[in-house]
Amino acid sequence: MRPYEVIKAKRDGQVLAPDVIRAFLDGYVKGDVADYQMSAMTMAVFFRGLTPPELAAWTRAMLESGEVLDLSETPGLKVDKHSTGGVGDKVSLSLAPLAAACGVPVPMISGRGLGHTGGTLDKLESIPGFRVDLSIADYRRLVKSVGACLIGQTATLAPADKKLYALRDVTATVDCIPLIASSIMSKKLAEGIDALVLDVKVGSGAFMKTIENARVLARTMIGIGSEMGKTVVALLTDMDQPLGRTVGNALEVKEAVEMLRGQAPADYTELTLALTAEMLVLGKQASSIDEARAKLRQAVTSGAAERKLKEIVKAQGGDPAAIDDLSRLPKARTTVAITAEAAGFVTAIDSEAIGLAAMALGAGREKTSDVIDPGVGFVLEKKLGDAVTAGATLVTAHVNDDRRVPEVIDRVRRAYGLGPAAAPSRPLVLERLA
Repeated sequence: MRPYEVIKAKRDGQVLAPDVIRAFLDGYVKGDVADYQMSAMTMAVFFRGLTPPELAAWTRAMLESGEVLDLSETPGLKVDKHSTGGVGDKVSLSLAPLAAACGVPVPMISGRGLGHTGGTLDKLESIPGFRVDLSIADYRRLVKSVGACLIGQTATLAPADKKLYALRDVTATVDCIPLIASSIMSKKLAEGIDALVLDVKVGSGAFMKTIENARVLARTMIGIGSEMGKTVVALLTDMDQPLGRTVGNALEVKEAVEMLRGQAPADYTELTLALTAEMLVLGKQASSIDEARAKLRQAVTSGAAERKLKEIVKAQGGDPAAIDDLSRLPKARTTVAITAEAAGFVTAIDSEAIGLAAMALGAGREKTSDVIDPGVGFVLEKKLGDAVTAGATLVTAHVNDDRRVPEVIDRVRRAYGLGPAAAPSRPLVLERLA
């Protein structure tokens, strides 16, 4: 079929055969299908959707558009974790060394932050010398010898996804569940994993604002994994407030190290343990979640998890002394206290607004070409349910550019909702799907 016929068929709600889908995506990667034709196809998918067999064919074509890594030389079941993106979500920084310290190899290909959500790669690069641009050969070697490696997407892995995402970003088709699911799963399945744990965020700081949409996305990705012979578990988790106390790259690295020392906020610690415990069970290093949690607590108290993080940092060119001495991480020039204008209880925190305020400071990027300032960001002094007096500090901003301070103060104050009584607490893990 000609590209025109394929687009018209999907526009009219017809089901496309797997070989038609593969030919269309292959043609796009080779340049035989133009950007304007793929734009029309993604909009057709946006409105018409993809049936499960179509989605499996679409994902497989994206996956096989490049190199699919073979990590069979590394003993054991390889397990990764993927988050759909949130504010203050530094879980990967602590989860990877924790899982590796407990015997689960973690091959992790991560992304950069865009918009209000932070990126694992940007956080890692705030560690002096840390390299995320390693070769595939180095990636394979480190997964085997160290037990974990965290790098960025290479040109040879799922190139169809890389090209297609850039197009979706400018054609209003990013928030389409079949396209989100195929994008995530094509990259993750190319890593060489045996199983995957998904952290699907729900709430004001997430792309999925409702639990219904998050549930559909999770089930869609679990279905793709099943079609590809991979075990996938998903946790739907709360993103109605930033995770932990810090938002910003070096600040989040510091909190991640503190988590591995048993000193991090309860919500961040709990989510890291919940996700990593699932990885240990999938990786056959524990027979139950309870056993997995006991092993993880031991890895923290014995120092094994922090030692593993330093091993990963050194192996990827970073300075492990920055983990021992957190003052060696990048720091902002000054701090500014953002205070409450009235008394009450914190009843709401608009996580997306906090993320956008951090971006305004320079902690995130609006365009892929923007440069990150690793030292800036926020420390949240008050979170949901906390009592606040007038003039009390809600957030401490770490700032390098004073010109941005008035805008940032206004954004943060508007992000906080105060009321006369504390709102009922919401569970951190809302559902588990498998």
